[in-house]
Amino acid sequence: MTLNLFRALTLSAFAFFATVALAQNSSWHDVRDYGAAGDGVIKDTDAINAAIAACTEQGGGTVYFPAGTYLTGSIHMESNLTLHVDNGAELLYSGDPEDSPVVKTRWEGTEVYTYSPLIYAYQKENIAVVGGGLLNGAGVNWWWRTTEDPAREHIAMPGKLAWKALLKRIQEEGYEPVEEDFEVAMHYLRPSLIQSIECKKVLFEGISLLDSPMWMLHPIYCEDLQIRGVKFSSHGPNGDGIDLDSCRNVRISDCFFDTYDDCIVIKSGRDAQGRAIGRPTEFVTITNCVMYQGNGGVVIGSEMSGGIRNITASNIVCYGTDRGIRLKTARGRGAVVENLRFDNWVIENSALESIQISSNYVDLPEEDFSERTPTMRNVAISNVTIVNAAKAINIAGLPEQKVEGLRFSDIVASGEIGLNCDLAEDVEFNNVRINARTGAQFSITNSKGVVLNNVGSRQESQEPVVSVRDVEDLWLTNSHAVAANETFLEVNGAETSNIAVTGSEISNAATPLSVGEEVSEGEVLFK
Repeated sequence: MTLNLFRALTLSAFAFFATVALAQNSSWHDVRDYGAAGDGVIKDTDAINAAIAACTEQGGGTVYFPAGTYLTGSIHMESNLTLHVDNGAELLYSGDPEDSPVVKTRWEGTEVYTYSPLIYAYQKENIAVVGGGLLNGAGVNWWWRTTEDPAREHIAMPGKLAWKALLKRIQEEGYEPVEEDFEVAMHYLRPSLIQSIECKKVLFEGISLLDSPMWMLHPIYCEDLQIRGVKFSSHGPNGDGIDLDSCRNVRISDCFFDTYDDCIVIKSGRDAQGRAIGRPTEFVTITNCVMYQGNGGVVIGSEMSGGIRNITASNIVCYGTDRGIRLKTARGRGAVVENLRFDNWVIENSALESIQISSNYVDLPEEDFSERTPTMRNVAISNVTIVNAAKAINIAGLPEQKVEGLRFSDIVASGEIGLNCDLAEDVEFNNVRINARTGAQFSITNSKGVVLNNVGSRQESQEPVVSVRDVEDLWLTNSHAVAANETFLEVNGAETSNIAVTGSEISNAATPLSVGEEVSEGEVLFK
């Protein structure tokens, strides 16, 4: 190759890459170039919208926020748009309803019209919010709408009453509301911090979210959603971290939560309207997250009327959350929650139950099985360490629909109260150790088809290790008592039948077996 030819090729290559760089740079829009002050005083809403419009006109690209504080109203996303909030940059929500146009959304599982959140996207594709910066919801500007501020109760209370009346019409009468119906109610319906609705290919990565007016990140009817390395911190009412609402194909990883409400919640609509829409949340993986404080770590429900299925949550640490794993539903929700797996958890200092599975989250009168009846089935929970829990595990089904197909394996728990299981069917406890200070370690009532395999306790207590009442078909196997156990197995209840003890050594207990007088003869068998 001659020197001149080499130079010509080099110049051609340089020109090519320079053209590519220029093309890439042309899709990179710095909000300062559109008049943003970034001083936290002057509203930058118009400048931000101008940058988004210019980016969209070119077919998409990145709107860039360098270090600074950008006071702004609601920002509406467009397709093929990335908001890059850099380290040291803060988007500060103005909290002014004049900056927040009314939009259609969901609020606690019901479709409504209310104020637009800080970031809003409707029917967009290929959108992202990334970077190391902060999105500040300035929740204090909105929290008073819960009527906790008496000085403003004259504004908030009419909104709350209007919403309750409208909610009843929607859920009980099937009314389809229009925007005008929410003129008063929206004074109560606080916006989320970020909402994406009916969007595809959505990414949130690296950002920090602070003090949302309500829920922090609320995707609705979305597909192909990734949430990676996001930090959630909100200390106001309803400050959930992530609320997945009728979404599919979701990956959540490497996030940190410090909230006054649930950390990650999976939902799919509420009651009659939710069942009519019928869009489940499905195909969700959650992994490698730390959850500090909060009502629950990973929560299913209670608004799950469109169904929830095929969910996994692994490698999670919860410290000081009220609960760690929580499945909650109630009469009126209907639908099916199924095919859930929770693996490799540490749950420490939970103020309530470390693990809760409950079909009576709302205390309502018993009713016949119908479309209003929720079903929970096929749930596997494994490799969990529970430390210093108020209650280790609580399971509560309904008389008209027991929770079904539960598998607990390789669990070690300590705390005040052990395990209560009521109204369940087809339940297995494999390699489970509970050391609770009060009550029976394992209390099983009103259930059917229970397997206790290699279960036990080293807690010194006058209460039984395993207490059974009104249970049909229970098999205790491969278990053994220690000297600290006063009673190992206590069986009561006139409805109890077919209790079998095999391959176990429980004679070390002072009372290996206690059978109540109401239990029919021959229903407890050693094989």
